[in-house]
Order: sequence, then structure tokens, then C-alpha cells
Amino acid sequence: MDTGVESGPVALRVSPLTHLEERMRAATVTGARGVELTEWQCLTMLNLRVDPESEAADRIGKALGAPLPRRCGDTTTSGLHTALWLGPDEWLVLSHREAATVAAESREALAQAPGSVVDVSANRTTLELTGPAAREVLEKGCPLDLHPRAFAPGQAVSTTVGPVPVLLWQVDDAPTYRLFPRASFADYLARWLLDAMTEYGADEVA
Repeated sequence: MDTGVESGPVALRVSPLTHLEERMRAATVTGARGVELTEWQCLTMLNLRVDPESEAADRIGKALGAPLPRRCGDTTTSGLHTALWLGPDEWLVLSHREAATVAAESREALAQAPGSVVDVSANRTTLELTGPAAREVLEKGCPLDLHPRAFAPGQAVSTTVGPVPVLLWQVDDAPTYRLFPRASFADYLARWLLDAMTEYGADEVA
């Protein structure tokens, strides 16, 4: 039975941002200019490749509970799983279930069709930036047009924040964003975001 609790060597994995937990917590700003940065530690992530027009893609979609997104920027969510479009035949699957279980179910759905299912959970980490000032913080170093007319909840695209390549997903209109940097860039990105948040903790200049 899948309990959602990792076991064995995976349970010993340490987040690349554990050492910044207290600093992120202390940097939280409340109120009308509020913004908060947190890390979602050790989230299950699978890299999935398959022909989107194939029966295998349909089977994987059914296994995940929702069809794989077909267009750049699209995401699909069902229960504990979310699939983010990375390319014409590539997706990042996020899950709150154990990686081995989700990977096994996806590989079973793929069967003998051309494609791959790879556990990349240790490749990236997940940063969540939320609050009324979250978009302004990102706009300091993200080249995307993040205005709601151009980027809305449910969209996810590859971009940069500061000098760091990330996959950026807007979750809701709070706004809440989730950023997926490579683990080796996580410390730099977190510190960059913390620095960008600093001004919102001070009184606004009239």
C-alpha cells in the first residue's frame, strides 16, 4: 500500500535549502505588501517522454488522472498529480505520492511504446513564492510578462529569475508561484529572492 512516505535511502535525502529554512521564515512580510518564500522539500518529480498522439500517452494520462497538457505553458492537475508541459513530447510530472510508485504506474502505462519515465526528484527543488508582492519580486529579475493578461494561474513555462534557469508555475491568483531550479542553483536563487523581498518589509515611501 502506498502511504506517501518515502523509505530506504530516499528517506535520508536532505533538501538543498534546509540551511536556509530559518532565514526564509524570518524574511516573511505580512500585510498589503506581504510576500513569503518557502521550500517544498523532496517533492516527487518524473520526467516523462512519449508521443502525445499515441495510445500510450492516453494510458499515462488515465494513470495520472488527467490528460497530458498539449500546449506550451499548459498544466493539468488531478488529485495528487500535476503535469507541466516542457516540450512537444516531454512533461514534468509532480506528485505527492512516493516516486517509485508513480514511476512504476507510469511505466506500466507506457508499456512497450517508445518513450521514457525517469525519476528526477533529486534534480530540482521547489520554491514557493506567495503574497500580494510576489509578482513584483519576480519582476525584478524575470523577463516574462507576468501581468495577469499574459500569465495566469495554471500556466508554467521555462524562464530565468535573476541568472538562474527555472520552470515557473503560477498556482493561483494570490498570486502564488512555484519555481523549480536545479538543485545546484537553489541556494543562489533562494538568496536572490530573499534579497529582492527585503524592501517590502520596510515602510512604503509615499
